Amino acid sequence: MSAKVKLLLAEDEAALGQIIKESLETRDFEVLLCDNGEKAFETYKSQQPDVLVLDVMMPKKDGFTLAKEIRSTDQNIPIIFLTAKSQTADVVEGFSIGGNDYLKKPFSMEELIVRVHNLLHRQKTQQNTTLIILGDYSFNFPKQLLTYKNETAIQLTHREAHLLFHLIQNKNQVLDRTLILNKLWGNDDFFNARSMDVFISKLRKKLQKDSNLQILNVRGYGYKLVC
Repeated sequence: MSAKVKLLLAEDEAALGQIIKESLETRDFEVLLCDNGEKAFETYKSQQPDVLVLDVMMPKKDGFTLAKEIRSTDQNIPIIFLTAKSQTADVVEGFSIGGNDYLKKPFSMEELIVRVHNLLHRQKTQQNTTLIILGDYSFNFPKQLLTYKNETAIQLTHREAHLLFHLIQNKNQVLDRTLILNKLWGNDDFFNARSMDVFISKLRKKLQKDSNLQILNVRGYGYKLVC
């Protein structure tokens, strides 16, 4: 019998937090419920959960600040943000600081559970992937490190690492825009599409030292990593 997934839920709305907790527990999750960011950080350090579900707007310490602190020492634990915000800048910020996914309130429990399991599966795949050589770069996917020749490694965010991994897996072929948006962002709406464009630009800058590497925009279809 497999062990329960230990999920840390940080949600300051007491009623909503309890509903989510009870719903997840009926689906065989172990849930650690915290009502503010400071308590969530202490619980994270003491309980070592498998996945974090963080409300963005919380007292004492908001979800983004909490995620930044956790990412300073832990690059691997999956993080899902819960947010009532829908502005592109907020979505991009969440991914930029190391979030893996986000859900806009209100959401269904089924959707949350599917996303949690997808992230845990993706994490397992990541841990089993070895070092990848990409032109003059080496890419350590498990540690999310990109190194140019003998220079100091650059730490990628979760989203950058997974996007680069999929580009590499489909190198010299078009990576379908809709497919990758649904796989990494959850859906292909306008906000997610804008977010992916930002991450593509970031990856281009980080790969620019090797002139033989290019990420091309194939209009109407997606992106192609040429190497």
